[in-house]
Amino acid sequence: MKDSLLIVLAGFIGLAGAAFPAFAATPADAARSIVLLDGSKLKLASASALVFDAGTGHAIYSKAADAVTPIASVTKLMTAMVVLDASSPMDETLAVDVGDIDMLKGSHSRLRLGTELSRREMLRLALMSSENRAASSLARNYPGGTAAFVEAMNRKAQSLGMFSTHFSDPTGLSSENVSTANDVAKMVGAAAGYQLIKDFTTTSSHYVEMQPSGGLLGFNNTNSLVRAGQWDIQLSKTGFIREAGKCLVMLANIASKPVVIVLLDSYGRLTRVGDANRVKHWLETGESLPLEAVAKRAKGRHATGPVSGRLGGKVRRV
Repeated sequence: MKDSLLIVLAGFIGLAGAAFPAFAATPADAARSIVLLDGSKLKLASASALVFDAGTGHAIYSKAADAVTPIASVTKLMTAMVVLDASSPMDETLAVDVGDIDMLKGSHSRLRLGTELSRREMLRLALMSSENRAASSLARNYPGGTAAFVEAMNRKAQSLGMFSTHFSDPTGLSSENVSTANDVAKMVGAAAGYQLIKDFTTTSSHYVEMQPSGGLLGFNNTNSLVRAGQWDIQLSKTGFIREAGKCLVMLANIASKPVVIVLLDSYGRLTRVGDANRVKHWLETGESLPLEAVAKRAKGRHATGPVSGRLGGKVRRV
């Protein structure tokens, strides 16, 4: 069956129960909730995409969902799970040091050398604002250091059945961090079981008291749909490096259903947001959304929070 055609509506109930225990449905529930949608009407610019009904366990739409591709900062969902699985004290102070500087891409960070924050705040900034130095610091302070941390990431991926996934670093800056849309959906399902990950990835903006200076610094969520507040988003993560293109994954309630949206390798500044709006409109109406309407919605929802959120350097933390 062609990727642009949907509609495979069977065989995933076991996956839904394992990956999304809060939304697990019985076969009878699944049968009652099946809605046939014409996938040929959904045109997405993302190279790989998956729309997954977390309640029934049905893949509603699939486009090159088994293609292996870099996933950039979507990696940080796995980083967060490994951090939380270690059960290290969340109030322990971690410091940004020279080992956290991005020597691979030269990406910008607002966390200066010597900045001290709690593990909780480092995790929040890694997830909501995609701070690479925060993610690196979390990995460095794992028992055994960064190398042991990356090994734990790959073990976790295998335990989740993410057999086409490999991690080389905790930030996603490495193009060797690869996965598929199907595997990423499994990662989203597992991450949804951690309340802190849901809370931090859907925080619109946040002020942090930077130590030792004591000054306040504001951070925005990298997902403009979270900042706009017009979606019912339960979990979110963006990503971008040149090799991965623009990436966006979300767990959101759409048409009264919990839906996972995985968009990998999009191009253009607003394309992934436009694709997300196309998916939402299609799920709600069964019809395609005119490109002009998509562009207008995407542009209007690129709202900012209480801080500018400007990003510098060669690679943006998105």
